[in-house]
Amino acid sequence: MGAPIVSYIPAAKAKEPTIPFVGLAEAMVLAAVRRSGVSMQRIRPALDQLQKSIGVEHALASKSLYTDGAELMFDYAEQRPDSDEGRLLHELVVVRNGQRVFAEPIDAYLRRIEYGPDGYASLIHVPTYEHAQVVADPTPSYGAPIFERGGARVDDVLQRFWTGESLDELSEEFGVPADQLEDVLRVASRQAA
Repeated sequence: MGAPIVSYIPAAKAKEPTIPFVGLAEAMVLAAVRRSGVSMQRIRPALDQLQKSIGVEHALASKSLYTDGAELMFDYAEQRPDSDEGRLLHELVVVRNGQRVFAEPIDAYLRRIEYGPDGYASLIHVPTYEHAQVVADPTPSYGAPIFERGGARVDDVLQRFWTGESLDELSEEFGVPADQLEDVLRVASRQAA
């Protein structure tokens, strides 16, 4: 077993966040790769190679992954077509319009990440919801999910709903359309069940 793939900080106290924002971005990309059917045993060697090729720490949260990663992975796979890593990378990268790009499930997740001037994830459009526009932004909310419109923390709105406030009242107060509130409630209810 190797080092953790997702960055974390040992918690000093209970209920303190232990995953920094960069770890949240890494976890999101890792989830996309896992949803593509790739096992952790196959991800680790490919990630090690990618990290070496890109030459940056936290490659999964880096803009370099989005801009250069597919090309680097494809080239590596071409050099080692009969290896497990080569076959894995061929599953993750496709050639479209003469360019090497990530396969659709991974690309869809990568497009949900916005990058800051330092080249690392600075905003994540949370993929959990069908209609609600929810983001994780480390600046106003320390990475806790917030509604893109109005900036209210999702947890705060949910707590107010569960204490008896109506969707109409919450929509008016927080400036979030009712259909987005319903979407968030639907997801929260499924997770609680």
